[in-house]
Amino acid sequence: MSTELFEKLKDLIADRLEVDKDKIAMDSRFREDLGADSLDTYELLYAIDSELGVSVPDEKATEFEKVQDALAYIEEELKTKE
Repeated sequence: MSTELFEKLKDLIADRLEVDKDKIAMDSRFREDLGADSLDTYELLYAIDSELGVSVPDEKATEFEKVQDALAYIEEELKTKE
């Protein structure tokens, strides 16, 4: 896992979900721990696409329960682009 990528993702999550960056951990759950609703999720997906260059299909996004799920997907997508 890339620490740099995790930090970028934490920045995006903190900004879009208006949550303290220090409260975001790998095992943080988007809905239960970070208070994300469906609109927040779509805003986060847009940010991931525009900031990290990774497009996440809507149906895939609903599978992201924890931050680590999103990070694993982003890392995998970035590997295929190399």
